[in-house]
Amino acid sequence: VQLQASGGGLVQPGGSLRLTCASSRRTSSNNAMGWFRQAPGKEREFVGRINWNGGTYFADSVKGRFTISRDNAKGTVYLQMNSLKPEDTAVYYCASGLRPIAGREPSEYRYWGQGTQVTVSS
Repeated sequence: VQLQASGGGLVQPGGSLRLTCASSRRTSSNNAMGWFRQAPGKEREFVGRINWNGGTYFADSVKGRFTISRDNAKGTVYLQMNSLKPEDTAVYYCASGLRPIAGREPSEYRYWGQGTQVTVSS
């Protein structure tokens, strides 16, 4: 499975972006999909995930501002980011889970996209 993340860019604080993760195979719709991010000099951290049945779970730092949705017919997952803050600046990665349900640990995800840069700055 190949994953392609896109939609990153430069946005002002308080703005919004929608990231897209496209999968090369529809079979990824059977698995959980996660979003992670990595800021310069920091470790990769969990952002949120959506299970095969649409259940979502987010890190406290983005809860209430970010949402995740998926279009299983297209094999696509979206990360909608609202009320962006400078501390959201990072490279964002999507990942396909090993199972239909996954948590926040990178080890629960098998395939990873190449990442897309999100910069929040005025």
